[in-house]
Amino acid sequence: MRKSKALTRIENIVASASLSQAIDLSSIVRVFPQIEYRPELFPGLVFRLKKPKTATLIFRTGRMVCTGAKSEKDSKRALNKVVEELRNHGIPISNMPSIKIQNIVASVILGGAVDLENAASNCGKLVLSLRILQLLAELDLILGVSESHL
Repeated sequence: MRKSKALTRIENIVASASLSQAIDLSSIVRVFPQIEYRPELFPGLVFRLKKPKTATLIFRTGRMVCTGAKSEKDSKRALNKVVEELRNHGIPISNMPSIKIQNIVASVILGGAVDLENAASNCGKLVLSLRILQLLAELDLILGVSESHL
């Protein structure tokens, strides 16, 4: 099989946010009739955006979970847009959302065969490499350094 460059694609990003205040979900439903809210089945409501195409769960505690974004930037943009929409329609929100990326799902087309036995025997090395990358990312967050500044 001919080898080619691996193609990586982000499929979904999950971000959480907190408004540090309680939210009246019933008032949101009155202002936005298209909102999905069935409190007898699930305690949160679903606020969908077309651009970026996302779904944000909003809970009465002021916590939110956004899914469907294809980039971290779009995930943050979606959460801020939801808050802006709520404010513009008279829902009292006094704080900016505190946003945290929780999960990134990606797919990879490797462009060649995978030797599973070799991959399994090197799994420990891969776990160590991933842990090093995680530590570097944490260091990046702590120091506020990004690749664009290096």
